[in-house]
Amino acid sequence: MVLEISVKAAVGAPDVLGDCPFSQRALLTLEEKNIPYKSHLINLSDKPQWFLERRNTRSPLLPLLRNLPLWAQRYSHLSSKFLKSKDPSDGSEQALLEELKALDDHLKANGPFIAGEKITAVDLSLAPKLYHLEVALAHFKNWTIPDNLTHVLNYIKGGCMCLRIIRYL
Repeated sequence: MVLEISVKAAVGAPDVLGDCPFSQRALLTLEEKNIPYKSHLINLSDKPQWFLERRNTRSPLLPLLRNLPLWAQRYSHLSSKFLKSKDPSDGSEQALLEELKALDDHLKANGPFIAGEKITAVDLSLAPKLYHLEVALAHFKNWTIPDNLTHVLNYIKGGCMCLRIIRYL
């Protein structure tokens, strides 16, 4: 049996996976679990009728993510705030650095993954956020994660298989 999954298509490119971290997380989970799947790319501005009629009656996976640490939930907000900032002294860069330092400390004590030796739903949720943080801030701010945050860098650059999978989706 092959699972069918609908994911966001890229804006202007209906045959390319979009930049939705939720779609990426779902695909990462399927890849990590080696679950056979067929993805359907959905143009959100022109949804097909069959997609609009489909209903999912299963329970959501949110309870699996309820233990996601607060700092892991805040990366999207903090990186967005820093990205939009035009004032270098507004504290947005410092706030992001403090959160990344907390992640670095956590990975140092508990890693290589968030919950230890195995990838969990937390990694699958956090990985797309870190990927988007890294790409967007490098492109728009010419900013990179500091070299002294070695555990975060290892997690992003190679320690976290799920981030490597995103790069090839």
